[in-house]
Amino acid sequence: MTNLRLAIVGAGPAGIYAADILLKAERKFDVSIDLFDQLPAPYGLVRYGVAPDHPRIKGIINALRDVLDRGDIRIFGNVRFGEDITLDDLKRHYHAVIFSTGAIRDADLDIPGIDSEGSFGAADFVSWYDGHPDFPREWPLDAASIAVIGNGNVALDVARILAKHPEDLLVTEIPANVQAGLEASQVTDVHVFGRRGPAQVKFTPLELRELGELRDVDMVVYDEDFDYDEASRAAIASNKQVMVIDRVLQSWRQRPSVNNAGGTASRRLHLHFYAKPVSVKTDDAGRVSALVYERTRPDDEGGVVGTGELREVPIQQLYRAVGYFGSPLPGVPFDKRHGVIPNHEGQVLHKDSNERVPGVYATGWIKRGPVGLIGHTKSDAMETVSHLINDQGSWWTPEDPSPEAIPALLESRGVAWTDLDGWHRLDEHEVALGEPVGRARIKVVDRDEMVRVSRGE
Repeated sequence: MTNLRLAIVGAGPAGIYAADILLKAERKFDVSIDLFDQLPAPYGLVRYGVAPDHPRIKGIINALRDVLDRGDIRIFGNVRFGEDITLDDLKRHYHAVIFSTGAIRDADLDIPGIDSEGSFGAADFVSWYDGHPDFPREWPLDAASIAVIGNGNVALDVARILAKHPEDLLVTEIPANVQAGLEASQVTDVHVFGRRGPAQVKFTPLELRELGELRDVDMVVYDEDFDYDEASRAAIASNKQVMVIDRVLQSWRQRPSVNNAGGTASRRLHLHFYAKPVSVKTDDAGRVSALVYERTRPDDEGGVVGTGELREVPIQQLYRAVGYFGSPLPGVPFDKRHGVIPNHEGQVLHKDSNERVPGVYATGWIKRGPVGLIGHTKSDAMETVSHLINDQGSWWTPEDPSPEAIPALLESRGVAWTDLDGWHRLDEHEVALGEPVGRARIKVVDRDEMVRVSRGE
């Protein structure tokens, strides 16, 4: 029987699902899979892209853990693709590779002043509050009034973490340095801006509802945003999710804080719809001082058009949450415009000729772009794996497919890689850190410490 030695680069949900689907698939060959990740711990954006106060979403980790704990997938953590191991290395030791490296950079927002001091990408802030080891330990939180641009779940996550009182995060796995940073925050007002109306938002009802449950935070909405056009009314009537979102927003309109009046909380979270960012103003020191936006209106087809009316909101910080963007990988084709690896249903293509690249596949956000939820990631992986199975004749022919080759290669290069047993050690260590203070865990942030604990050093 033919053997398939497969490398998967990226140990988030996309990579783990692809491995699991392939191992369970009907096939006429034996499979052995090695999973590589640049971080010492697995789970990707579920560990480093989901807000710490979302335990329901964190529950996905339990399903991923079950897959890894079967023991039929080897993990090599703390291994950087392009540095510690290359595409040529993979060709020498495997028959094929699937890239599932996701998308962790912020998409650009091209307006004047967006790069001023005090303007940040939401993805960087998420990486900070989630304790990503490759990001700074400290974050400037000296602003009283903050703008968040975007109407998706990430925008609401960022707004919620900024507005929430930090002591209410103590029940989560939030790292100690993040807790300290949020306690020093000067914030009183967080403004969320979206260029379309309430019936066209991209966030989910769950995310929205959670905002209204924040302690000592007034939700501020504005009556002028609820003069619905026919397309909005149709969306509310026909789509259950939109209907629930409208119901939540309408309930907030009954609160004393509507139109920024009558609220009593120490912090406020404002939702501004029909607000298209135009420019960012700065003070004499070059720091963010205001957001200028154009008031838009419905176009009766579910979109918006500009009204020409400009408004200005004083702020001292700004976060753009307008989407994630993939990063290029050395030696692998990359579509700079869309931030993905060019592919046909997961089969990687040369970006100029559109011809297939034998033995190279993609799945997850680096395949389709940063859209969709976990369920999409599973169907995505299924499509890629199906092609991989059927492409047996075009796999690479490795010089040395022996299981011992990769550990020997990494050792010869001085790479301090981590494995599944190491992840278990780190997992237990984080849980133990949380026990004395009644928390589920306290996440270790420093990469060197993560590696030391994982390797039992």
